[in-house]
Amino acid sequence: MQAVASDPSVPTRHPPKRVRSYLPILLIAPSVILLVALIAYPLIFALKNSFYFWNLQTSSEPVMFVGLANYKMVLQGSEFFPSLWNTLVLTVSGTAIEFALGLAIALLLANRMPGMSISRAILIMPTTIAPIVVGFLFRYMYDPSGGLVTWGLSSIGLDPPSAGILGSASTSLIAILAADVWQWTPFFAITLYAGLLSVSPDLIEAARLDGASAATILWRIKLPLIMKTAVIVLILRFMQLFNTFDLVLILTRGGPGTSSRTLGYTLYQQGLIDFNIGIASATTWLVVIIVNAIVGLYAFFAFRNWEW
Repeated sequence: MQAVASDPSVPTRHPPKRVRSYLPILLIAPSVILLVALIAYPLIFALKNSFYFWNLQTSSEPVMFVGLANYKMVLQGSEFFPSLWNTLVLTVSGTAIEFALGLAIALLLANRMPGMSISRAILIMPTTIAPIVVGFLFRYMYDPSGGLVTWGLSSIGLDPPSAGILGSASTSLIAILAADVWQWTPFFAITLYAGLLSVSPDLIEAARLDGASAATILWRIKLPLIMKTAVIVLILRFMQLFNTFDLVLILTRGGPGTSSRTLGYTLYQQGLIDFNIGIASATTWLVVIIVNAIVGLYAFFAFRNWEW
């Protein structure tokens, strides 16, 4: 038996070419189907119920069809547009700051200096912490009676508001932004660092021999070569930050007033506090439309000149 099996004259049976070509699709299909189901069902559920009056405090089932009345109530309400503005401010500024800081850290990590391996390991740690834990951490740091941030600002002559950093309408959203920047800047740093490692050292060395400065190498060589990675990371982070909820819940609960209320927290208020499923479903689809419109425009202008 062994002699026959090892005989090179015995033909080896391979799977048909058609099976081999479809094998990767068959292996990934279960994950894709599950992912689509987890996304599609909630969206279809929300779309259907956005046209019905349904409040769990009065009924366990949708009461009646109301058409676009829920959308009209959301758009005419006093919470949607302030929440949308806060969300856009938080998302745009947060994404920009995290990208800039992440790029600076990535450039620093790309230099071969002692201790870089340990630094990379420590750097990624904030990203592994749950947002709820980060929220409690910063809540203690913002404490008016002795928090680290409050003490630090007072030490350099920047007295925090009398109501506290989280209790003032002028600083509450900034406080949420600072916590998010602390947690997610390492994500940009590690991702952009991986992109920088793909840049050929020979190309950098050739540019230096031609007399190019460090700034020129960054803008003309490094950034264009990692642009595809940067664009995709920016899209992913923008969508994630647009749905910020955890930090708002722990730090400010949208207050004081509505100064730090985001669309994510508004959805929580409508669906899980007021139990108004119809209104929450309408808000959900408005958020979906807004996010897809912004990301679609960004992707159109970012990808139109790409060669894949």
